[in-house]
Amino acid sequence: MAAYRIVLKPSVEKDLQKIPRAAVVRMMQRVEALAVDPFPPGSLKLSSSERLHRIRVGDYRIVYEVDTKAAVVTVHHVRHRRDVYRHIR
Repeated sequence: MAAYRIVLKPSVEKDLQKIPRAAVVRMMQRVEALAVDPFPPGSLKLSSSERLHRIRVGDYRIVYEVDTKAAVVTVHHVRHRRDVYRHIR
């Protein structure tokens, strides 16, 4: 049973179009798993923001925010590791 609701920002769909299909499948599995455990092993809080976390999926990163009171996980970015940290506030 999912304890958290997953919300994908519109930018995530655009990000996913630039990524190979095999990697997209793996990333979406990890995103869906965030509904059960929003702080899985290997997730890190980003030092550049008070509310953003990230998980690794190969060479790609999923940047997301967790609202524990509303039980919502908002995925902000799904990008290659060289690009993901640019413009994050």
